[in-house]
Amino acid sequence: MVTRRTRGVQKPTVIGTPLFVAILVLAIPLSSLAQDSQSIDALRKMGRAFASIADSASPAVVGVQATRTVRSRGLSRDRSYADPFEDDLFRFFFGPRRSPRREEPEARQVAQGSGFIISPDGYILTNNHLVGEAETVTVQLADGRKVTAEIVGADPETDVAVVKIDRTGLPHIELADSNVLEVGEWVIAIGNPFGLSHTVTAGIVSAKGRSRIGVADYEDFIQTDAAINMGNSGGPLLNLDGKAVGINTAIIGPGGNVGIGLAIPSNMARDIYMQLKESGEVVRGFLGVSLADLEPGMGEYFNVDDDRGVVIVTVVEDSAAERAGIQPDDVVVEFEGEPVTSMNEFRNRVAMHKPGSRVRIVVMREGKRQALTAVLDALPESRRVASGSREVQETLGMTLQTLTDELAARLGYEGLAGVVVMEVRPGSPAADAGIRAGTLIMEVNRTPVRNVREFEEAIEKASGDERAMLRVRDDAVTRLLMLRLPRK
Repeated sequence: MVTRRTRGVQKPTVIGTPLFVAILVLAIPLSSLAQDSQSIDALRKMGRAFASIADSASPAVVGVQATRTVRSRGLSRDRSYADPFEDDLFRFFFGPRRSPRREEPEARQVAQGSGFIISPDGYILTNNHLVGEAETVTVQLADGRKVTAEIVGADPETDVAVVKIDRTGLPHIELADSNVLEVGEWVIAIGNPFGLSHTVTAGIVSAKGRSRIGVADYEDFIQTDAAINMGNSGGPLLNLDGKAVGINTAIIGPGGNVGIGLAIPSNMARDIYMQLKESGEVVRGFLGVSLADLEPGMGEYFNVDDDRGVVIVTVVEDSAAERAGIQPDDVVVEFEGEPVTSMNEFRNRVAMHKPGSRVRIVVMREGKRQALTAVLDALPESRRVASGSREVQETLGMTLQTLTDELAARLGYEGLAGVVVMEVRPGSPAADAGIRAGTLIMEVNRTPVRNVREFEEAIEKASGDERAMLRVRDDAVTRLLMLRLPRK
């Protein structure tokens, strides 16, 4: 509203509506309207890009169903399989039952997840935790066909598995170079969460190099906020080129998507795939050191200008590290021409090289750089998860695992060797001797045991006696105890 003077008196005069609207429109900067239009166009283009990637990649994404038979232990949910003659109180008064033990019931477990085809002849990447212990694996293709798959190999230490179907000319997804992936990049996840086939979600790369999650022994996860839920395991994480930068593997949260999904990098998956395809197993390089991260403020104690690098704590005798001249208190700052930033990263990179590989390692020693060359050994059996005989362990009532670098760091057993007690059955000889979960057994009858196999051999050797003396360590205390050996 404006005013005009009439006979010395101001009277209000209303401007016509069409003219008023025109003035308002002219008052809005044309540049703003253009910017809004450009933003909407950009969003449309992004949406079309996502749709194009999903359309191109979805035919190569498959559903994976893994089935195995398990034998029930102890009480079932409805307690219908409870055996009163196995009750502790019954055994206390009447001794162990001498009649044959009733056969435990069997049940079938079915797990559902995802996978993606990476070659026209039917090789499929998925997760070990999905198919690693399966008896049968069925793959459902995008067109609904179900095909029985063969397990080519599975690697529990990275959670990567490879299965194959007998088909050719299949659509497939290429593996990208995950090393060039950057935090903040857009990524797309495709999978079958909760059985909802070919669900597509989008997000960004939230972080790289996530480790110590507890999903696998060798961890170098890509973190993303692209929605990942149960059933997405084994599906691809794609970049904007439609190539796989990772295998969706885990979520952090109360059981559903909370914006923290984890994927195995494609470069790690590629290395595992090639080994499993060639030989059905994974063989890792072994340097022979125990490590520690260089924490903030520690650099000055090692004459290092900053706090970057990994400290060599101990060197295994006659190992690749010792032969290369690596010494305790060396700070590893470079491996194969690339900086070393963490213990986990360095360990992963060493393990990805095959035994016999020549690798260049740069260390800082008393403030001076030294370039060394090591020829990697094969990861010893004693450093791998034992999968041999369980008879001795069952008899004694405990489950054992060879001490690994990860367990040593977690339990405070760095520089030691032996077997770690993972579980103890109540009322067993192990429990009666005072052994508990986390105990490190280092000797049997004064003979060192460095792995599960050596422990079992030592117990077998002592089986003629009624007991064996163990040297163990827990709570930072080393002690001797007597273990009762059941008669054969």
